[in-house]
Amino acid sequence: MQLRRLGSTGLEIAPLALGAGPVSTLMTGDDVERQRAVVERAIAGGIRWIDTAATYGDGRSEQNLGRVLDDLRQAGVPGAADVQVATKVRLVGDDFKDIRSAARRSVARSLDRLRLTSVTLLQLHNSITAGRGDEPTSLTVRDVLGPNGVADVFDELRAAGLVRHVGLTGIGQAAALREAVRSGRFATLQVPYHLLNPSAGTVVGADFAETNYGNIMADCAAKGMGVFAIRVLAGGALAGQAASPHTLKTPFFPLDLYRRDTERAAALRERLGPGRRLEQEAIRFAVGHPQVTAAIIGFGDPGQVDSALEAIGSDAAGASDGANRETDGGAASAEMQNVKCKM
Repeated sequence: MQLRRLGSTGLEIAPLALGAGPVSTLMTGDDVERQRAVVERAIAGGIRWIDTAATYGDGRSEQNLGRVLDDLRQAGVPGAADVQVATKVRLVGDDFKDIRSAARRSVARSLDRLRLTSVTLLQLHNSITAGRGDEPTSLTVRDVLGPNGVADVFDELRAAGLVRHVGLTGIGQAAALREAVRSGRFATLQVPYHLLNPSAGTVVGADFAETNYGNIMADCAAKGMGVFAIRVLAGGALAGQAASPHTLKTPFFPLDLYRRDTERAAALRERLGPGRRLEQEAIRFAVGHPQVTAAIIGFGDPGQVDSALEAIGSDAAGASDGANRETDGGAASAEMQNVKCKM
């Protein structure tokens, strides 16, 4: 699979990453055999980046991922030793009284669950807004960039060798996010970007009905930041899946948004030609953006891994035709964006 440079980190990674979040229920569940099968299939397909978080399943995602990767490494599975893990810290409540201690506790627990001594990327998992609590679990730019704020603490964790790089989650208010991005303190941003809401990667009109992420990818490009596209399948709506248990209760991407996305996805699906699958078009759309380093996808079974690899032109052995980013991916992006605009 053709690799892409992750901003200014010096790392090169595949355009697909495995998301260990709660929407697919894979890594937060109990199906040990399926967990191993999916991770092993992803590795065999050339995927070497796995994204998790301390809050996914209250630590169960990290715990399950740590076990699976340890098993695969001990079994000598090719590529397992090369997997890079990204996790996250979310600050809530009393954590703001001592951000340093809260972040250090979270990272220590994450490393223990993951059975690692360090992670490649540590990301802030809070939204960033003008006022603390303007959105669920949101904090302010001052919380991030001020003295003894998140950026300072993350720098300390990096200096201690516990994390190699640090990044942000790109949800919240566009102006506040832009200020954090332009600070130059972070190497990456993960941000929602998909067919039904492309606003993180393009300018949308004032009448845009959903959350406007303010073309934040342009700011990332100016600062040399790597970008991970998240919610690539709109929480499963673009894959024709029923709402996950997580969608039924999350305050971040709630059920009413999922229902709107499902209706719009159905309209898109009707416009596709014979033999074309909307979930694959959605993956091509995400990885086709020139600023997107990788699309993080929550695979639920090995067949979904194969479908994603097929979508970007990769064969089962992890090879690539080397053209999907600038030709296949870009063409799919333009075509599907045109279809969407005609809705």
